[in-house]
Amino acid sequence: MMELHGVHLKPLREGYVPIDWSDLSPRCDSVRVRAHTCDCVLTTYELCSAGGLAHIRRTVRSAKSARISESPWLRAAEAPRLWEGLLDDRAR
Repeated sequence: MMELHGVHLKPLREGYVPIDWSDLSPRCDSVRVRAHTCDCVLTTYELCSAGGLAHIRRTVRSAKSARISESPWLRAAEAPRLWEGLLDDRAR
């Protein structure tokens, strides 16, 4: 039987754009996860949206805990570019 995994990030390219990660902010009660990376690795990413805005949520897991941070919130129309940059090794 073949196992199916989610999207895996490519290795970073030289000259990538750093994403300004910050602690979670209680901006809204709930968000919708639009896309996500595979959870077979310790750092996962989710493209989230709420109220016409979107951001990327990053979870870094260890044996003892998980640290969650988020990218800046963008207009929903702009966030897919940041998501594609993350997937295509141009941003991290």
